[in-house]
Amino acid sequence: MRVLLVDSDPDRAAAVEAGLTATGCTVVAIAAGTKELTRHVRDSGAEVIVCGLDDPSRDELESMSALHRDEPRPVVLFAEKAEPEQIEAALAAGVSAYVVEGMAPQRVRPVIEVAIRRFRAHQALREELAEARQGLEERKLVDRAKAVLMQRHRLSEPEAYRKLRRMAMDRGLKVVAVAASILGSQDA
Repeated sequence: MRVLLVDSDPDRAAAVEAGLTATGCTVVAIAAGTKELTRHVRDSGAEVIVCGLDDPSRDELESMSALHRDEPRPVVLFAEKAEPEQIEAALAAGVSAYVVEGMAPQRVRPVIEVAIRRFRAHQALREELAEARQGLEERKLVDRAKAVLMQRHRLSEPEAYRKLRRMAMDRGLKVVAVAASILGSQDA
């Protein structure tokens, strides 16, 4: 497991790095802060980000949010403070695990394992949601194209759908592509 370690405390970072290495992780880079976090992740090829931030600031959480948007990875955040608003903001920024009261080296690996599983589950849900949204948009497109065919050719809904399917088969295209062409050119 390739880990990017983010910690402004060099002594703590060294101890955590030793703990991670002892458990089979490879610390690919250590960053002193979250500035240019996305670039650090890209450059290092990190699979997981472990952050030791005493009191995560808005700027640090915005960096994590940008990372989550541009290069999604599991992020484990070890913090000293546990304000509910701060935890909520961190989770909204894409943090997979928010651990309070210290970053003891022996605790890091199990927390990373949980964070990875949570991240994967979250990513699967995001993909499922995107597929559902795409399917819904395609269905709306097909329904609008059927309405055009029904109006233009005085067809029932089943007849309009059959005509749409026939056109798709004749052209070697998917029904949704034919529906888009009908709506785009109004040529049926």
